[in-house]
Amino acid sequence: MEYINGTIKNEDISYGDFKNYDGQEISIHGYIHRIREMTGFSFVIIRTDKDLIQCVYAPEFSSYRWDEKLAEEACVKVVGKIASSKDKQGNDRYEVQIHDIKILSLPAETLPIVINKKQLDNIQLNTILDLRPVSLRNPRERAIFKLQEGIQRGFREFLIKENFTEIHSPKINFAGAEGGTNVFKLDYFGKQVYLAQSPQLYKQALVGVFERVFEIAPVFRAEHHDTSRHLNEYISMDFEMGFINDFHDIMNMETGALKYIMNLLKTEYKNEVELLKADIPEITEIPCIKFMDAKKIIMEKFHYTPTDMKDFDPKEEEMLGTYAKKELNSDFLFVTHYPSKKRPFYTMDDPSDPEYTLSFDLLFRGLEITSGGQRINDYNEQVAKMKKCGMNPEEFETYLMLHKYGAPPHGGLGLGLERLTMHLLGFKNVREATMFPRDINRVTP
Repeated sequence: MEYINGTIKNEDISYGDFKNYDGQEISIHGYIHRIREMTGFSFVIIRTDKDLIQCVYAPEFSSYRWDEKLAEEACVKVVGKIASSKDKQGNDRYEVQIHDIKILSLPAETLPIVINKKQLDNIQLNTILDLRPVSLRNPRERAIFKLQEGIQRGFREFLIKENFTEIHSPKINFAGAEGGTNVFKLDYFGKQVYLAQSPQLYKQALVGVFERVFEIAPVFRAEHHDTSRHLNEYISMDFEMGFINDFHDIMNMETGALKYIMNLLKTEYKNEVELLKADIPEITEIPCIKFMDAKKIIMEKFHYTPTDMKDFDPKEEEMLGTYAKKELNSDFLFVTHYPSKKRPFYTMDDPSDPEYTLSFDLLFRGLEITSGGQRINDYNEQVAKMKKCGMNPEEFETYLMLHKYGAPPHGGLGLGLERLTMHLLGFKNVREATMFPRDINRVTP
């Protein structure tokens, strides 16, 4: 009878723990990131899941002799002794004096791009995306999505602390959540169904079960856009909360979540923040203005004539971002009370002026990253709004169960993960912040 205790002595030690093993023999595994041959010795940089570790090969370290088959991007296991020294600033640094290298696999071909520099220089974005399984091995490219992990982690941790329950809603639906035309249609065993634009209908239903719910998942928009800010599949970070006083409760919850996320990135993702030179904002509170007041600012302060008085174009969002930073000292700006004609059928109209809604968008450095608001919770009111929008309430019987059998005042939002990442890192194209983008031109790799 064998028993496995789950511990292996000094094996697969991460660089952050090297200080605890100084002078001891350990093992690490990873890819050979770079080989630098010197006179009488060689530097071998090993790329692990999170670190670049400098190893040194020299004949005097052990009886092991260099294998000429070793090449960059070979998968290896290295055994060696940790040696410490000081850098120019007096900080401890560590390297591994190689005692043995076990080859786990060898590349069949040389990489089509150079990935062992700090960043992918002079390579077009389309090439980077075409070669995504390879380009993501570059430490800077990898760091983008490690930081993105931190955003999702912060969102999840904060909401769980606030008594939210994580859910997973279906992505094949009987109808589009927004009731519009920008949905992907599927043949589902002879029936027409749709890819989910949003978890909206399900997270509202589950407010009646858990009161507070959230989801981090892909959503699909069949919009024929080919811009630097649009994707046809993206990750939406959604939450919905019941028994609210009004839609300001939702904005307050998002402000708290963003504070938590930014603090987490600064404390637990320092390496990625430094490598990417990420500009992490300080958040105390987020200012908000009404939609029509924002339009006045655009016209009066920026002398710009809007072409659409029911929504903002990208230039207007940029102007509001400039205004928020200069006049309000904030990277974020809530814009509230959007016109009813531009909001989905489930959005509650403002009782004091039904032409506008109890809704909001959040702009981050001049880019919309969130849409949210208070939902209609009265059955008759929701049915009337559907009919006004040209929808058939009979097609939404399961959705209307929430309203028919009692729904609390509730509301929520959707936050675009890639757009938030894009502006945190100062990218010009949302595809740079998307691991495997899907747009009107790209469905591979």
